[in-house]
Amino acid sequence: MQIEQLKPIVEAALLAASQPMTISQLGDLFAETDEVGHEQIARALEALAADCEGRGVELKEIASGFRYQVRQDVHPWISRMWTEKPSRYSRALLETLALIAYRQPITRPEIEQIRGVVVSSNIVKTLEEREWIRVVGYRDVPGKPALFGTTRAFLDYFNLKSLDQLPPLSEIRDMEDPQMGFDQTPLPARVIKDLPIDPDEEIGEEVPAEDAAAEVAEAAPATNTHEVPQHEADAAAADTEAAASAADADEASTHNEPEPATADEAAAPADVEDDTAAQNS
Repeated sequence: MQIEQLKPIVEAALLAASQPMTISQLGDLFAETDEVGHEQIARALEALAADCEGRGVELKEIASGFRYQVRQDVHPWISRMWTEKPSRYSRALLETLALIAYRQPITRPEIEQIRGVVVSSNIVKTLEEREWIRVVGYRDVPGKPALFGTTRAFLDYFNLKSLDQLPPLSEIRDMEDPQMGFDQTPLPARVIKDLPIDPDEEIGEEVPAEDAAAEVAEAAPATNTHEVPQHEADAAAADTEAAASAADADEASTHNEPEPATADEAAAPADVEDDTAAQNS
């Protein structure tokens, strides 16, 4: 069978199939009398892929076989056909999946050791339900932890033919987010005036530090230099002198009063006063 006769059959089979088809599966469509081999089917697939150049669809080979799919360039418009929003995955789930993809087979304790946090059971359950990972064995250590690895469904979902198409870790490390970049050169020291209170007021030119300090010193009022009326000053001085005289008088009276030497002498004045009071009566 000629390639031109084989192309529409292969194209129709790929469009009618609900999942990707391999060359072997496509070969099962033909009988022995058709004399169609795997080499002819491969050439027909190459011709179909070339025919898709410049179109909105492409013929892509993935892990499960060949399939027609929408090109990434037109995907934003085609995605509006479905009202359901695509699933969003957490950072923890994607980190766990990446470790399994790059370090497989790997155990759950090893993932936790690398990430530094405990791996949630819901994350592992979600990955297994989506058939992105599976248990490929058990580590020969105490506890027999399960070894996880990726599946073909993982490769199909991420549009990969094999794990070799994953980007190397060296390229990922070299990738730099432009938003995180910044200039390491320190900025020069600058002394400027305070911003004006009025937002519409224009900001003056920059001045040297010495001139700015001089202006601030001239503008600042002197401490306690405001004038006081004369009569208030005289009244304040008189009050101060009166208070000082009263304090001196109290101190003098305190020093002039004799202190009793003994208990008898202290009691004697009281007896004299009593006798005098009796004679007067």
